[in-house]
Amino acid sequence: MSAWEDTRAPETRRLGAPGLGRELEEIWGEKPGLLGWISSVDHKEIGKRYIVTAFAFLILGGLEAFVMRLQLAGPELRLLTPEAYDQLFTMHGVTMIFLYAAPILSGFSNYLWPLLLGSRDMAFPRLNALSYWIYIAAGLFLYAGFVVGRGPNDGWFNYVPYADRAHDPGINIDVYALGLILLGISTTVGSANFVVTFLRTRCPGMSVNRVPILTWGTLTASVGNLLAVPSVSLAFFLLWMDRQFGTHFFDTGQGQPLLWQHLFWMFGHPWVYAIVLPAMGMVSDGLPTFCRRPLVGYTPVALATVTTMALGFGVWVHHMFATGLPSLSLSFFSAASIIIVIPSAVAVFAWTATIWTGRPVITTAFLFFAGMIVLFVIGGVSGFMTASAPLDWQLTDTYFIVAHLHYVLIGINVFPVVGGLYYWFPKITGRMLDERLGRWNFWTMFLGFNIAFLPMHLLGVLGMPRRIYTYPDGMGWSTTNLIVTLGSALFAAGVLLLLVNVAVSLRRGAKASDNPWAAPTLEWATTSPPPPYNFAVIPSVASRHPLWEARLGESDARSRLDEGLLLDHGRETIATTPLDAEPNLILEMPPDTPAPFLLALGLAIIFSGAAGHWWWLVGLGAVLIIVALLIWFWPNRTHADEPGQAGHV
Repeated sequence: MSAWEDTRAPETRRLGAPGLGRELEEIWGEKPGLLGWISSVDHKEIGKRYIVTAFAFLILGGLEAFVMRLQLAGPELRLLTPEAYDQLFTMHGVTMIFLYAAPILSGFSNYLWPLLLGSRDMAFPRLNALSYWIYIAAGLFLYAGFVVGRGPNDGWFNYVPYADRAHDPGINIDVYALGLILLGISTTVGSANFVVTFLRTRCPGMSVNRVPILTWGTLTASVGNLLAVPSVSLAFFLLWMDRQFGTHFFDTGQGQPLLWQHLFWMFGHPWVYAIVLPAMGMVSDGLPTFCRRPLVGYTPVALATVTTMALGFGVWVHHMFATGLPSLSLSFFSAASIIIVIPSAVAVFAWTATIWTGRPVITTAFLFFAGMIVLFVIGGVSGFMTASAPLDWQLTDTYFIVAHLHYVLIGINVFPVVGGLYYWFPKITGRMLDERLGRWNFWTMFLGFNIAFLPMHLLGVLGMPRRIYTYPDGMGWSTTNLIVTLGSALFAAGVLLLLVNVAVSLRRGAKASDNPWAAPTLEWATTSPPPPYNFAVIPSVASRHPLWEARLGESDARSRLDEGLLLDHGRETIATTPLDAEPNLILEMPPDTPAPFLLALGLAIIFSGAAGHWWWLVGLGAVLIIVALLIWFWPNRTHADEPGQAGHV
């Protein structure tokens, strides 16, 4: 990294200079062929891969859920055996929570962050690629066991002692433990990348009070992940040691089975916010565009985002009220679980006020964002109810909790994500999604979701337990379960409409302009889709809404979007100070390399060998990792002798 004051002064240029785009295209363009595809470190390509892969896992998880709903549509059905149901139930939870909900948000953030922040790439492009390749390796690793009938079968929460070797002697839990440790590596390196990108690669003028709320959501989730993921990785490693080498961390004799729940939920509750706060940020940035006004209460919403995650680390026992802990501890965590409603409510009031005081344009994206607010309130109220320990004792093992969980995870994740897809699809692909089909898509999903999950609250009040694969006749649950199954089918039809809309629009959708929504943020200042280098010159901003400055007239200062730092001596971007975004470094970004792919492949081989006790395979994976690291760190500078140049990051 080089000081800004070094001898090579960065060149400033206006857009439209002859050959400018062609020169940058040659510098930043992806190499052709399979090797070029594997080696790419372009944040936009990685973001699209995340989005496509996460949606594929969403479809798999949805199919698993629908098979379970067919099993539960009536009493005494035998579509699945108990063991098959347990594996399906567990893989549905694993898929939706770990392989869809967080990675889909990573995909959007990977694609959008440098565009939102006025940069040319993430801070660590190779770590970005590594996080994706490890993610897909972990997903395939988990599903490999499931395909051969050895998938995880103790629920996604994996409680001991049911998960110890004595009660579950197969390889099922070993696959789950190792797969989650592998996935944790992906989450950790990706989160570190987001944090450094936020702090160091914002364009000049984009101080911390001018960044979009989406970046606050992802930053907060990333910091939370860095603190929470080690807890669950440690829990799974200790469990694997218990199962493989006879240690006694969690057994009922010399160990502490309740320690598992503490370690798991120390991760699990912050993780809930990690998979909703970036989605809430998508609503906070997208909704004002269609309301034709800035978000009401930017500063309170940003502070509430951070506060929510901070409080989220103090409510994990919310999930353990029925485990016999002392009353004093229940009182503390019950109070914390109630207080955390306050920052969440700040966002709801801000969105509602933005709609009320704006001039809403009713598009499909707006409908999904507004629908999320309704579902957020329902899910939040049901969560607030279970913050009371006495009520939680009555509801914790019933379908009421299943209803609450899905209102949170689908209502506050899937609906904003689909809304975000309609909003940013033109930027990503250069094509518009069909609005007429989009409205059918929204209403089918919205009605299907509520028909499927709202009655689950009633099932819980009527006493239907969670995690059962069938139930006897005469319990009063049959009709409601049939309604739930029909609602699930309608929701699945809505997801199918989305896929049809995407497929058709990619082929013959209307071509999108650079800014089809007349939106205010920087990603709309470049072409649709953006070039490999994002911005021909590094922009500088003077407000939160650089594309709305003339219309809002909030000050005389104006952002400069067509004149700025050129940085064309190789793959370069600007680094700025953490608070005020004053430029002080030139960062030389790394070229495309297969090293992240090879490193992820080596890790996958090591974990596969550990699962099967094939230690020779572990050694082979270690050799591949050494080769990958040699490629990664091998000097490859394009102009290292020039004064003021940075090393690869």
